[in-house]
Amino acid sequence: MEKLTRSGEKHSRFELKTLLETSRLLIESRETDFVLNNLLLITMGKMLVPRGAILIQIPGKSEYIITKIKGKSELSEGDTIKIPWGANDFESIVIDPVELDLTPPELFSGQNRGLFFNLKTSNHHLGYLYLSRKGNDQVLSAHEIEFVESLSIISSVAITNSRMFSEMREINRKLDRKVYELNTLFDLSKDFSLMVDRDKIASTFKFALLGQLLIRKFFLIYRPDDKLELMASSGLLRNPNKTEMSQIFELPDDILDLQDEHYKLIPFLKENEIAALAALQMHGKKVAVVGVSKKANKEDLAQTDFNFLQSLGNLAILSIQKTQLLEERIEKERLEEEINIAKTIQKGLFPDTIPEIPKMDLSARNIPSDQVGGDYYDVVQTPDGNFIFAIGDVTGKGIPAALLMANLQSMLHVLLPVDITLGEATGRINNLIHENTPSDKFITFFWAKFYHSESRLNYINAGHNPPLLLRAESDEFEELSEGGLILGAMPTMASYEETDVTINKGDILVLFTDGITETFSKNGEEYDEKRLKKAITENRELKADQLLETIVNDVKEFSDNQLSDDLTLIVIKGD
Repeated sequence: MEKLTRSGEKHSRFELKTLLETSRLLIESRETDFVLNNLLLITMGKMLVPRGAILIQIPGKSEYIITKIKGKSELSEGDTIKIPWGANDFESIVIDPVELDLTPPELFSGQNRGLFFNLKTSNHHLGYLYLSRKGNDQVLSAHEIEFVESLSIISSVAITNSRMFSEMREINRKLDRKVYELNTLFDLSKDFSLMVDRDKIASTFKFALLGQLLIRKFFLIYRPDDKLELMASSGLLRNPNKTEMSQIFELPDDILDLQDEHYKLIPFLKENEIAALAALQMHGKKVAVVGVSKKANKEDLAQTDFNFLQSLGNLAILSIQKTQLLEERIEKERLEEEINIAKTIQKGLFPDTIPEIPKMDLSARNIPSDQVGGDYYDVVQTPDGNFIFAIGDVTGKGIPAALLMANLQSMLHVLLPVDITLGEATGRINNLIHENTPSDKFITFFWAKFYHSESRLNYINAGHNPPLLLRAESDEFEELSEGGLILGAMPTMASYEETDVTINKGDILVLFTDGITETFSKNGEEYDEKRLKKAITENRELKADQLLETIVNDVKEFSDNQLSDDLTLIVIKGD
C-alpha cells in the first residue's frame, strides 16, 4: 500500500510538472495556431486518445469551425459544423453527451462517444476541445478529466492572449502605415508647394501614386472651369476622349468601387481595367477625378488607400491651381507690382530696433533675395520684463507667404499681454492658421522666452530648423528641436511641448531659416548645416553682431552672391 501511495504521489507530481511546463509554453506563445495545436496533441498523447478535434465558434453564431482534427474522419480542418446545445447551457466545463442524453455533431463516423471540454474565459466562450474515448474504448478517469479541464482553462487564456496580441500587432501595423503615409504626404506637400511647372506636378503625382499604392494603371482628369483636361495617366491602352472624360466626371461623387453598370455605361473603364474612381473636391466643388486599377499584386484598394489617394490628389490639384494663379498673374503683367507689395509687407514684419537684453548679446538680420519669401523674425519685451524672440518660415513665396507671416506676427503681438504659457499660445496660433489658410500653406516656427534673472530659456519648436546651441566649453552642438508639428498642418490635438535650457556666459545660440543651409554654389553644392556649424565654431570668440556678419558673408561667398531664398539669422551669445 505504501508503494502505491508513493507511486501515486510521484505520478501526481509528474502530471503537475507537465501541466506547469505546458502552461508556461502556451501562455508565453503569441500564436493562436501554436496554442491550439499543442493543446490537442498534448491531451491526445497524454490521455492515449486516438481521435480529437478543436472547434472554434464563429462569433455570434451557433456554428463552429473545425480548426484542428486528428484521427480518421470525413471532415477536414476549415469545415463548419453546428452544435445543438448552447455554450452557457451547462455550468461544468466538461460536457458528456452520452450522460446528458445529447446528440453531438458527428465528427468521426460511428465514434462520437467522447467528451467536449468548454474553452472559455470568464467572459467569453471560444469553442470546444473534443476527445474520443481511449483506444481500448475506456472512458477517461476523473483524474484525467481534471487534468484536461485544467489544461483547457489555461489554453483558453492563452488563446485570448494570442488573439489580443494579434489584434494589437495589426493595430500597430496600421498605425505605422498611417504615420508613414502622413510623413510621405508632409514631404510631398513641401515638394508640391515649391513647384510651378504643371508637368512636374503631374510627374510627381504619378510616381508617388505608383510607388506608394503599387498602382500601374491610372488617370487624373481635371476641370478647372468648364474645360476637362487629362492631367496625368499611366499604363492605359489609350487615353479617354472628351465624351468619355465627360461621362466619367458626371458619375456620382460617392462611387469608389466600379460595378458592371458603370462598365456598360463607359466601356473605356473596363478596357483599361479601371477598378475604382475617387472624386477630388475643393470648397465643396468637384474639380478632379482619379481612376485607378487594382494594385500590381491584384489586391483591392482598402479605405486607407482611398484616403491616401484623395489626399495625394488634393495636394497635386492645389499645386496645379497655385500654378494657374501664377500664370494668370504673369499674363496680366502684375507680377512686379505684387512682388513690390509683398516686399513692403515683409519689410514691415521685422523690428526697427533690437531691445537690450540683460545677460544676453543678441543680433538679428534678414537679407532678402530677389524673390519675396516668407521669412520672419521678432524680438520683443514682454509685460513681465522678460523677452520673446521668434523666427519662422512660410512654405512658398510671394504675397501669400508674406501675408501669412504678417498674420503670424499680429497673432504673436496680440498674445504677448495675455497671461498664458508658450504652449497654450502656440496651440491657439496653430488653430487660427489651420482654420483660416489653405491646406497647402504651413509655417515652420520657433520661439522662446528668456527669463534673464534665471538665465533660463523656455522654448517651443514647431517644425523649424533646430537652432544650434554651442556651449562655452564644448565643441559639440545641441539642437533645440522639442515642441510639436508645423503650424497650420492640422488642428491642435496635443499641447506643444515646452523645454528649458540655460544660456550661460559664452554660450552661443544661432537661429536660422533654411535659406542659410539650402543655399547652393555654382556647382550645385549645398551650404548645409555642417558648414554653418564650422563657421560658428571657428568664430566663437566674436561678439554676436560680428559672428552674424561673418556667417552671412560666408554664405554669400559660397553662393557667389546668388541667393535663391531669404537669409534670416538670430545670433545670441551669453553675456
